[in-house]
Amino acid sequence: MPTIYVVTLKYIKPLEEVDALIPAHIEWLKQGYADGVFLASGRQVPRVGGVILAQCANKESLIERLQHDPFSKNKLVETVITAFEPSMCADALKSLL
Repeated sequence: MPTIYVVTLKYIKPLEEVDALIPAHIEWLKQGYADGVFLASGRQVPRVGGVILAQCANKESLIERLQHDPFSKNKLVETVITAFEPSMCADALKSLL
């Protein structure tokens, strides 16, 4: 199975600043889905940041993409990338991998 990346975004600015850029962030996410890189995304609970599941050629290309996120460009988040190689998955996820 290919490498999957778990991208964790942690807000480091007030939510008011984050909320102002949500429309631009959503457009950026839509492009990631259209390009076949993003598999899933959403807010953390409680709302302290977000998570993106991604699949791409390599970590460097993912880092390059993440630098174009309006949240990153405006220094609203800290980003952590965790790579893993799934050895098993549920049947429902096999089509994603």
